[in-house]
Amino acid sequence: MEEISSSIKKGKPVAVEELSASSMFLDERPVYDEGYDQESKTVVRLVSPKASNKPYRVRGIDDVAARNNWKGWLYLAPVIILVAVFLIYPLVNTIFIAFTANYQYATGTFDGLTLRNFGYILGLVSKSADNPGAMEVYFVRYAIPNTFIIVIVTVPISTFLALIISVALNSIKWFQKTLQTLFFLPYVTNAIAVGMVFSVIFDDKGIINYIFGLNMNWIQNATQYVAMIPLCIYIVWSSIPFKILIFLSGLQGIDKQYYQAAQIDSCSKAKVLWKITVPLLSPQILYILITSFMGAFKEYTAVVGLFNGPGTSGKGDPNMETIVYYIYENLNSNTSAAAAAAVFLFVIILVFTALQFWASKKRVHY
Repeated sequence: MEEISSSIKKGKPVAVEELSASSMFLDERPVYDEGYDQESKTVVRLVSPKASNKPYRVRGIDDVAARNNWKGWLYLAPVIILVAVFLIYPLVNTIFIAFTANYQYATGTFDGLTLRNFGYILGLVSKSADNPGAMEVYFVRYAIPNTFIIVIVTVPISTFLALIISVALNSIKWFQKTLQTLFFLPYVTNAIAVGMVFSVIFDDKGIINYIFGLNMNWIQNATQYVAMIPLCIYIVWSSIPFKILIFLSGLQGIDKQYYQAAQIDSCSKAKVLWKITVPLLSPQILYILITSFMGAFKEYTAVVGLFNGPGTSGKGDPNMETIVYYIYENLNSNTSAAAAAAVFLFVIILVFTALQFWASKKRVHY
């Protein structure tokens, strides 16, 4: 008996007769091939083969998922084609153009591959080795600082204001739908038309100067950092409605028992906001922050609508230029530099998004 047990543990074969002689009885283990048995219409799967090496036979189950796999790909085909044509191909093509020398937008021809385009937009090298005097200064001096100012100022302010307004709207039962409509109007209003209205409001003879008794040039002939004030106000005002919509949907999904428990404990409204509402809205806050950073880095329409171009003192003035405006401005005349700027922006957005996901691991509660 001890010898048989030792043989079984060591994995040695033991005859059935030996087991029977020792008052033990085991049926001979059947051997099955893993897969689909066409005759019996049975799927055979090996469960933990490394641990026990015992096959289990599952009867009466048809492998529908395996047979209908092609239907899933067929349903996804339109979306996959659209993503490939309008997202993947332009991205790969832009990265390729960023490394080409003297790329011609109309013909698609170029003079070889180079890293010079990235050095050119950063003001480190000239456009070509044959013309050492042509250096780019607008991208580093205006486009990058303006874009980062817009991101750093508008994203936190608009997110905070949207959160406060959403909490206030959620607590108002009467007149709530009307207020939601009023706050959502900027989101559906034409951006260029709104920019023209703001340019009139912030004109040197506009409402702002009249109300506060100022004599400031906010739009025309304004300095770079003074002009940033109406620009950031316009971006914050136009970006709040979408954030309010997201926050309201999140607030309505919070279980009311948390607020009832806080009311029993006599918690202040500020503590309820920061200890209950904000943690439970952390998935929506993460989504808002990611999309807001992306939108702020790609800001373009606000500059066109408010200043009718990248300058405040006429044609050729770049003091309000952003990265995206630089890309559009050089798309035809200097396609390689525009592609390099697009790749530069893509990397920045990718880094910021990765940092937000990393920071959200301990702050976001699902």
